[in-house]
Amino acid sequence: MALGKSARLLATVAVCGLATGASAADVEVLHWWTAGGEAAALNVLKEDLAGQSVGWEDMPVAGGGGAAATTTLKARVAAGNPPTAAQLLGMSVREWAQEGSLGDITALADEGNWADVLPPAVVDFATYDGKWVAAPVNIHRPNWLWINAAIFEENGLTPPTTWEEFNTVAAALQEKGITPLAHGGQPWQDATVFDDVVLGLGGADFYRKAIIEADLDALGSDTMLQVFDQMRTLRGYVDDNFSGRDWNLATAMVLNGEAAMQLMGDWAKGEIIRADMVPGEDILCIPAPGTAGSYLFNTDFFAFFDVTGDMKAAQDAMANSVISPEFQHAFNKVKGSIPPRTDVDISDYDACALKAKEDIAEASANDALLGSLAHGHAQTSSVQRAIFDVVTEHFNSDMSSEDAVEELVLAVESASI
Repeated sequence: MALGKSARLLATVAVCGLATGASAADVEVLHWWTAGGEAAALNVLKEDLAGQSVGWEDMPVAGGGGAAATTTLKARVAAGNPPTAAQLLGMSVREWAQEGSLGDITALADEGNWADVLPPAVVDFATYDGKWVAAPVNIHRPNWLWINAAIFEENGLTPPTTWEEFNTVAAALQEKGITPLAHGGQPWQDATVFDDVVLGLGGADFYRKAIIEADLDALGSDTMLQVFDQMRTLRGYVDDNFSGRDWNLATAMVLNGEAAMQLMGDWAKGEIIRADMVPGEDILCIPAPGTAGSYLFNTDFFAFFDVTGDMKAAQDAMANSVISPEFQHAFNKVKGSIPPRTDVDISDYDACALKAKEDIAEASANDALLGSLAHGHAQTSSVQRAIFDVVTEHFNSDMSSEDAVEELVLAVESASI
């Protein structure tokens, strides 16, 4: 899938060498894609660049959600040694750009007409102050409910579409000795479930008001009280060993029949495919209870730091590869997401991806395409952390819903100052 422009760029730098002794065509990439399905998807990019004689210096930092990677990245930048590129989520791209750390790839974006083939919501995160600073890789949907089809069929259960139905189904499973909900007790996973409950109980307008706008009245409302009540109920449907479990291990519980359901983004499909199971058949995919018609999204970007000379040329080659239709088709088919480019044909994707593309178009038309808090597209990092802290404390203690609502308002108010 070599691109003509990338080849020209690489030819320009092929005769040069870096002070570190690495090839001039090397890119050092910081990321947190270390789970099996994620690593397989990343290999698509590595192989694409290798075909263009671009070397890859891998800098993986384990930890779903990217918290550990963010810490590492901050240390690298503070030391004056940023990587060529780093995997970032939307609000993080914006914050790094505001600090003046990111480079300018506007010339590439303009030549490739990126703005014409990407959704405005994605362009908004990839640009800052009129300049392109990052290339989007995917569009994920965090608000999926994954269901082991065999367990539901064997027990005569129907996939739940509301939280009331979910609770009924979960109670029936629990009575039969089946763990209803696979979950990993990490803050970002707790927040993923919280996102689903806020949207499912309050609707798109409430989610926008409470989460994206951080309206204190909405955060302190009776609806938010109901959200924490439902979170407490969900806590009773997970197994005793959930604390600290990585998301892909929770997914494996559903695949292996150890649990019936998981609330997780569509990156879970990478694990489903690796297990030789069929998304939409062996493992069912439906919107999280109450969220049909709305679409939470998060996009992984490769943000490009301010480098010069040989590294800038190699960086441009990587950006061109990331945005190419061929790469986006191949990568997202493995990753479980859908391409951010709207002109990529995904008719050969699985049923869940086709459903995602249909649903995102519907949500966009209804003003119900919303950035996910849990996955870095709704709030600044300080407000996000404040909400994470309250949600996780409540989920892992006997804190009352009333106290959680009060703590949530105080935490967001303090973090917003």
